[in-house]
Amino acid sequence: MPRLFFLLLLAVGLGPSDAVKVRDLDGRSWSLLAPAPRQTDLLFFIATDCPISNRYVPEITRLCREYQPRGVRCFTIYPDATDSEAVKHHRHEYGIDAAIPAILDRDHRLVGAVGPRVTPEAAIYSSAGRLYRGRIDNLYVDVGRARREASQHDLRLALDAALAGRSIAQPETDAIGCVIQKS
Repeated sequence: MPRLFFLLLLAVGLGPSDAVKVRDLDGRSWSLLAPAPRQTDLLFFIATDCPISNRYVPEITRLCREYQPRGVRCFTIYPDATDSEAVKHHRHEYGIDAAIPAILDRDHRLVGAVGPRVTPEAAIYSSAGRLYRGRIDNLYVDVGRARREASQHDLRLALDAALAGRSIAQPETDAIGCVIQKS
């Protein structure tokens, strides 16, 4: 019976075939969107030239430093970048930790699979599939209009719930940022 259940999961698209194989800027190979059991992947879709995305870099770094020791693998995904040197310069300029792999999504395979519309946007995946996609917090009210500080931390709430084995109250939120160009 377990074999039949596994075959059924594969047939409906809920198995290891959902993984997207990518290489980071350092040439390391990664399998994303279908992590192993008890593993959580956190993807940040960001852009080198998006002021909103750049403003979130310190928070992205804090989140990764806080959650990586708890078994969360963090990745920065650059959907509109075509030049790896520009991405390397961006990471150095904004102090993005080298422990957070950078992936150029030139062909938008990850964008197509995950569904982000803007940068910055985050997604959480477990072996059960996508658990969350949306904003990091509510700092931005609209493009060009930000609060003094965020009062709702959607991504942190989702991560805490996922790591505790609880369902995520709001698995999808609308992010505000720079539009990801259609490929």
